[in-house]
Amino acid sequence: MGLHDGREEIVKRQLVLFFIVDTSGSMMGKKITTVNEAIRNVLPELPKAAGADIDLKIACLKFSSGCEWMYPTPVAAESFSWQELQADGVTDLGAACEELSNKLSRNEFLTAPSGSVAPVLFLMSDGEPTDNYKNGLEKLKNNNWYKFAIKVALAVGNDANTDVLRDFTDGEDNERKAVITAHNSESLKKWIQKVSITSAMIGSKSMPTTNGQPPSKQDQMIDQIKDIEQSDADLQQTPNSADDW
Repeated sequence: MGLHDGREEIVKRQLVLFFIVDTSGSMMGKKITTVNEAIRNVLPELPKAAGADIDLKIACLKFSSGCEWMYPTPVAAESFSWQELQADGVTDLGAACEELSNKLSRNEFLTAPSGSVAPVLFLMSDGEPTDNYKNGLEKLKNNNWYKFAIKVALAVGNDANTDVLRDFTDGEDNERKAVITAHNSESLKKWIQKVSITSAMIGSKSMPTTNGQPPSKQDQMIDQIKDIEQSDADLQQTPNSADDW
């Protein structure tokens, strides 16, 4: 008999964490350097955050003048090798939204035979879209995977259009927002780490039902963002440092 005869193989569900990163010219310098450092450093922590029953995979979509995937398919978190992002060009957020919608499909990036849980969409941007982003975003919002995804947007600096970022997260109520602002390098590093780890934890879990309905993972994420912000003075939503962007 073989080693696995008579044993049931554990079937892992797949969770894909998407990093959607603005690499336009305004991100050049300290901003893109910090993004590269922060994501590279947090990657080893993500499999543990997701847990042993989840097949966690990472995908990165960079956008500036057009958009491009770092790898052609999602890569297992344990073996994901981060490639240095360079900043240049304009901010084609609409193109990125349309491309993301194309890949949020069982025929594309969510092909796990055992099934995929709702993905995590983590957008980072520091400015204003330069294309007709509403067309691409409208297509994305019609995608059923998007509707159930955990969606967080990180404004890199004080000039980012937070209304656009809120639109990406499908948020309307300012008190229930999934848009956060990093005013300097230190807060940017902390937010990338905390959002990545927390979203992997929430995204991987089955939610208990309340009154016959499971609570929204998006709501769970928003609650955690508020708790994180309140517990860390460096992550307050108001500028407080001479190093602010």
